[in-house]
Amino acid sequence: MIKKVLLGMMFCILFIVGCGKKEKVENINITYVKAPLNIPSILEKNMNMFDKEFEKDNIKVNFYELTTGPEQTNALAAGELDFLHALGGTSAIIAASNGVDLKITNVYSRSPKGFMLLTKNSDINSAADLVGKKVAGPKGTILHQVLVGYLTKNGYKENDVEFINMKLPDAMAALETGNVDAALLAGPVALKAIKNGANVITDGERLTQGLIVTAVSGKFLKENPDLVKRFVSTNEKAVNFIGTNFDETIDIVAKDVGLTKDQVMELYPLYDFNTKITPEDIKDLEDTQEFLIQNGMQKNKVNIQELIVK
Repeated sequence: MIKKVLLGMMFCILFIVGCGKKEKVENINITYVKAPLNIPSILEKNMNMFDKEFEKDNIKVNFYELTTGPEQTNALAAGELDFLHALGGTSAIIAASNGVDLKITNVYSRSPKGFMLLTKNSDINSAADLVGKKVAGPKGTILHQVLVGYLTKNGYKENDVEFINMKLPDAMAALETGNVDAALLAGPVALKAIKNGANVITDGERLTQGLIVTAVSGKFLKENPDLVKRFVSTNEKAVNFIGTNFDETIDIVAKDVGLTKDQVMELYPLYDFNTKITPEDIKDLEDTQEFLIQNGMQKNKVNIQELIVK
C-alpha cells in the first residue's frame, strides 16, 4: 500500500515538473510585407536584423510573404505564424472580433496620403462619377476603408459602385487594361500607375490615419514575453537606422523594390514609422471599428484597449 502511495506521489511530482517545463522556441515565424513601402521590414530582412537578434538563442527566424489581412490573420489563428509584421488596423480589428487571439505590440506605420483611389478615365473626378463604375482593390483593408469612407462622406454607399476584390498588382493591371474604371492602390504600385497616366480621385487624408500595426499571437505573447520585447526592440532599431543612415536606407530600399532613389524619395514623406502607440492611434482604431460595424464589415465589437500590449 505504501509503495503504491509513493509511486503515486512520484508520478504526480513528475507530471507537475513536466507540465511546468517551458517548451523551447526553435522558430519564430514572421510575415514579410514590403508593400506599399514598408522600409523597416525591408531593412530588417536585408540586414538580417531579426536573425542576428535571435541566433544567440539558436532560434531560426522564418519569413512568409502573406500580404493580405485575411491571409495573415488566418495563418496566425492556425498557429502557423507568431508575428504579423505590418497588418492593417482594419484587418486586426476584424480578426479580433471574429475570435482570433492577437495582440497589437506597436504601430508599424501611418500613411493617410499613401492610400489612393486612382482612375485613368478623365470623366471620373468625384464620388458621383463613380456611381455604377467598377472599382478594384483588396477587401477589408485600409484601401477598402478609403473607398467606403470617400463614398459615405459624399452621400453614397459601397453598393453604388461595383466593387471587385483584387490584390494590388491585379488591381493595377485591371486599371491599365481598362477592365475596371478605378483602382485602390498604394506605394510603388500607385506611383507607377500615376507615372502611367492615372489620376488621384482621393487619398486617405481626412478619411483614415492609414494605420498599420504589428500584431503577435496571444499564445506566443503569454508564453514568450521576453522574445516579444526583443522583437519590438529590434523593429525600433530598424526605424532608428532610417534616421541615422538615411542615404544607405534609401539605397537598400530602392534596390529591393525596383525603384530609383528619386522615386523612393518621392514616396518616403508619405510614411510615419514611429512605433509608439499614441492616444490618436487608439482613437483611430476605435473610429475604424465604428466604421466597420456601420458598414457591415464587423459584427462583434471588441475592446480596443484590451488588444494593445501594455
